[in-house]
Formats: sequence, C-alpha cells, structure tokens
Amino acid sequence: MLLTELAVVRAAHVVLASASPRRVQILNEQLGINAVVMPSFFEENLEKSQYTPHEYVRENALQKALEVYNRLSEDDRPPSCVIGADTVVVLGDEVLEKPRDKADAAAMLARLSAAGRHEVCTGVALVYCDNQERVDDDATSDGLPVVVNSFMETTKVNFAPLSPELIEAYVETGEPMDKAGAYGIQGLGGSFVTGIEGDYLNVVGFPMHRFCAELDVAHLAEWSRTQLEIGAWESRADPSEPAEVTDAVVAAVSATCTDDECGLPSD
Repeated sequence: MLLTELAVVRAAHVVLASASPRRVQILNEQLGINAVVMPSFFEENLEKSQYTPHEYVRENALQKALEVYNRLSEDDRPPSCVIGADTVVVLGDEVLEKPRDKADAAAMLARLSAAGRHEVCTGVALVYCDNQERVDDDATSDGLPVVVNSFMETTKVNFAPLSPELIEAYVETGEPMDKAGAYGIQGLGGSFVTGIEGDYLNVVGFPMHRFCAELDVAHLAEWSRTQLEIGAWESRADPSEPAEVTDAVVAAVSATCTDDECGLPSD
C-alpha cells in the first residue's frame, strides 16, 4: 500500500489536474502526498451519447490529465505524474453532473429521492512521464511519451424520501450548486443518505483506496532517480564518469525540486 511509500511519492511531486477542494483535501491533507494543484483547461464537452456513464467519467479524467501533462511538458521537462479525476452521479443510464441553476438542482434532488438509489462514479487517470520513451498507443498526448493508467470506481448510494420543502431549503443553502447530482455527502446532503455500498470517499470525489492500490510508485521512484542523475551529469567535471544512483536519491530529489515546480527538476 502507498502508506509505506509516501516519501517516494512526495519526492516525485505529482500534479493534481483539479481545483476541487475535496480532492485536494483527500490527497494532500488526508493522504499527505503533497500534490501540486494545477486545474485542467479541458472543457468537459464530450458528447455523452457516445459513451456509457463509466466510459464517460474515465475519458473526462484522461483528457483533464493529458491537457495538464501536455501544458507542463511544453519546455521538454514533463512532470512525473498527473492525476485527472471526474465524478458524476448516475441515475439509471443518465449522467447527472453539476446543476445549471437552483431549479435544476431541485429537479435532480427530486429524481434522486424518487429513485431511492443511485450510483456515484469517479473516473481517475494517471498519466506518467515515460522513463523509457515508449509511446502508449492508447494515449493521445501530442506525441509525447507517456504511460497511462485509467480506472473507474463506483459506489451505490441509498437516498431518503425528500419533501419539496426540504429540497427547497437545501438548495437555498447553496451547497448543491458545485456538486455532481446536486448534493454533498460530506456536508448537509449527508443527512439524506441512508446507506452506501462501496467507498465513501469515492462519493466525496476521489477513491483513495483504489488510487493507493493503482499508483505506480516504482515508476515515480525511477523518475526521481533519472532527474537526480541528470543533475549529477551536469555538475560533474568528468561527464564520462558514470553517476551512482541509488535508492537514496528518492529522498534527495526533494532538495532539487521545489514544491511549485509541478514535478520538474530545478535549473
């Protein structure tokens, strides 16, 4: 599990392609990986009819991560790993994202109440710098060498019956307006949830357990070794002498990468 390898992940300075305060809290405050936050400019304008809900969240997450990875790689210094994520509520076969306005929020909540049960799906994409410069045929990264791992986590949520008055009162709090499905389980909306089946944090916005199982720590360690080796070559009087790169560089690379460099080695 990732808990035993946190020093490696912190040294690699991974990037979170999201400004979601919930994902930042889960990754940086709760898990403590010190990810650099860089929101994606991807417009999330995929045509839903061309995807199943599960495919849709995975593709959104991938495009978010690739946009940030490509932007950071414009000076040929790609980041170690970019994390993209997208969370939606799925009711039947329909994707419910953030409400457009109060009326839309109220309509979503009424539908969730009537259904009694729905799914919350989070797609996650991990886009790594390819240390061996192999291009992943399934990735679209403007020709940049990347390794991609994407996955999707689903949690089933049971919802209580809600009166129109209760829905109106909740909408007026403003809480539903920036949340998929128009409710937040970690806030006042949690009072509507009678039970869940699956990962609670997935409903909040990021599946921590699955992420910890999927993250390729060995790949991040190799990236860190590579960056320190590059620095060692540049500083040696005799560049023909091979650099000695050991596991100690995993911790040492933190000194060559400042927190605001998004995984890029210092000049």
